[in-house]
Amino acid sequence: QVQLVESGGDLVQAGGSLRLSCAASGSIFQINQMGWYRQAPGKQRELVASEGRGGTYYADAVKGRFTISRDGAKNAVYLQMNSLKPSDTGVYYCNADIRYNNYDNGEYWGKGTLVTVSS
Repeated sequence: QVQLVESGGDLVQAGGSLRLSCAASGSIFQINQMGWYRQAPGKQRELVASEGRGGTYYADAVKGRFTISRDGAKNAVYLQMNSLKPSDTGVYYCNADIRYNNYDNGEYWGKGTLVTVSS
């Protein structure tokens, strides 16, 4: 069993910064990829940033403002968010593709952390 726990969501004014954290725990053989999705009110969940074997990805809307980073020793992923805009408001979910034994992979989600950017 693998768990992802996010933290760092908050209410911030436009132009401000936040740093989200996500730590994975449980039966982890290898982490293939970790990333962040967000879901704004009334919209579908979208990929914001990810880092893994395929490289690093950023959605066009956050390029130049957000930075994803990982700490392998802590099984953690972070999202540094700068120059925040009201359009960045939403629930941010941590996502991970994890090999939990020698043969099997699974996709896991955190419960989400709320980011609210006021204008």
